[in-house]
Amino acid sequence: MSSNAEKVREKYQDGLEDKRAVQSRYGELEFIYTKKHLDEYIRPETAVIELGCGAGYYAAQFAGRCKSYLGVDLVPENVALLQEKIQSGHLENVEARVGDATDLTGIPDQSFDLVLCLGPLYHLPSEERELVFAECKRICRPGGTAAFAYINKVGVYAGACVQWDIYPTLLANQRVLQESRDDLRPELFYFAMPEEMEQTAKKYGFSKLKNLGTDFFMMQQIVENASEEKYELMKPLLDAMASYESCTGMSNHALLICRKEG
Repeated sequence: MSSNAEKVREKYQDGLEDKRAVQSRYGELEFIYTKKHLDEYIRPETAVIELGCGAGYYAAQFAGRCKSYLGVDLVPENVALLQEKIQSGHLENVEARVGDATDLTGIPDQSFDLVLCLGPLYHLPSEERELVFAECKRICRPGGTAAFAYINKVGVYAGACVQWDIYPTLLANQRVLQESRDDLRPELFYFAMPEEMEQTAKKYGFSKLKNLGTDFFMMQQIVENASEEKYELMKPLLDAMASYESCTGMSNHALLICRKEG
């Protein structure tokens, strides 16, 4: 089990994660671009597992387009919310269960075409991230696809410097840039860089397909404060930022998509 499992449960047990995609215009971007990046890998014959499924946002989005969808989350309250959606939405090909991405005991080897890890790596130090990569390798079929969401340390810190006058600080320099963890919640949020993620994926037999940003923290206030007309004009820029790997290192959240080698 991950070392900070209890802290993660405490953080998300209030069920508010279910509303994060619609709480703000900027907050929605992570979900919009994650869906865009994953769209081509969701097919009628695809068996999907999502680790860190939360309350089932992506399960609800993708269930009608795939063969089966298993959502796994560390937080029982999130799993209960997904189970409610399964019943109310008649999502007959979706299942939800409590589980830890670092130890997926009970899930058979090579049983999924698409493995989505869309949250656990936000909360794990590098040595425990490797446990997740190992489990994803185990449960992914040869030639299958795996997607790993993560938080960029440079992008999140640069964004904080743009948003708030208190940054940069000596503490953030130490914790974010040197230790790859949050300065205010150092035992809860952990960061990486695109190259680091790609190296770890390669170590576990995954080859990169793409590694793209989903939102850019430095744009938060601009996105939130823009008029509707200006926001419409801004969308092509946001599309471009989320489409070029040259921008990925300055993103807040990013998504590494890989193929499992034979």
